[in-house]
Amino acid sequence: MKVPVPRLERVVEWLMALALTVMVALVFGNVVLRYVFNSGIAAAEEISRLMFVWLIFLGAILGLRHHAHLGVELVQARIPRKLRVACAVVSHLLMLYALSLFLYGSWTQTLIGMSTYSTVLRYPTAFMASAGLLCAASMIVIVAANLLRILRGSPDAMVPGDAGAASQPEAPGVME
Repeated sequence: MKVPVPRLERVVEWLMALALTVMVALVFGNVVLRYVFNSGIAAAEEISRLMFVWLIFLGAILGLRHHAHLGVELVQARIPRKLRVACAVVSHLLMLYALSLFLYGSWTQTLIGMSTYSTVLRYPTAFMASAGLLCAASMIVIVAANLLRILRGSPDAMVPGDAGAASQPEAPGVME
């Protein structure tokens, strides 16, 4: 099954915009209610926190996909291409290991959250932990796909230190 990546990115961007809109509306509305009417929305804090967590993790996925995370390429830019590729392979393997730990931890927290409920709205706190689960799984796919491109010697592979590597567009528009 082929899933168009730009369409998935667009959906994630819309979900992020929706989460930010809900978060801003609830926080602003709650501030106005508290200071003007001396009341408030009890659930506003919980919903805002949930939206914020999802916003951060969805943004992290897009940041990795677009190579927008901070990276220091000073050393990589000065070493020969073959050594840069070797460093990229090692760093991708380390990222996959770290992401597998993140995935395992998020899975554990999601299972725990299935029987733990939020204070006001009583939703399972697994909703919050599942943001990390989706983030880790998505990042594993993105990093593994780039690692495969590096190992195949594809010109579309993102190798830190290559000229214009941070600004090069993501290669295939379709993910299998």
